[in-house]
Amino acid sequence: MSMRIRTSALTALTVAALAAGTVLTAPAAGAAPKAAAPKFLSASQLPPHPTSSWTAGPVTDGFPEELGFCVSTEGVPAYDYRHREFRTDLETSAVQLTVVTGTAAQAKALAKHYDDLIRTCADRIEESSPDVEAEGRDYGSLPVEEGARVRGLHTETSWGATDISLLSVGRDGRTVTVVEWGQMGDFGDAPVAAFKKTTTTAVKKLY
Repeated sequence: MSMRIRTSALTALTVAALAAGTVLTAPAAGAAPKAAAPKFLSASQLPPHPTSSWTAGPVTDGFPEELGFCVSTEGVPAYDYRHREFRTDLETSAVQLTVVTGTAAQAKALAKHYDDLIRTCADRIEESSPDVEAEGRDYGSLPVEEGARVRGLHTETSWGATDISLLSVGRDGRTVTVVEWGQMGDFGDAPVAAFKKTTTTAVKKLY
């Protein structure tokens, strides 16, 4: 999403994300045992921008604020969260999250939880903010490792700001990754095929 949506509707959309109501059952020891850290996308593996190159930030511990509109840690055990942000010189951005759980079963449940949050995000945005119209689209699953799914989200405010995001959730064993790409525009501006390639690369690259 562009900075206009992120500035003007931040509070409403974050509240919507936290109000999803889906809670995972935490095991007695939620934190995953330490293992090899999953690898992240590089800037060159993002959907190509027609006029600007991508810049990758450092890999950082914690959950990224950029995913707070649709995905959150609410009701999720204290897993190992790490993320990497990407930027262009224009209003296009991306972020990748990796979550290492304790078992493959926990990762499967978490991937479904995140996908459900993304699938219902548009409805929650409209319920929480009457000034924003939102629409979600399902772009299907990808046959990579234990699977991935790609979805789109378009938002338009009453004052005319329009933004498009592509989001995906994938899993490899006990690790889940979420990737989000966003810029100003609508569904016609979304590089769906390129984003599917990025998602496939992200899941394959984890280990």
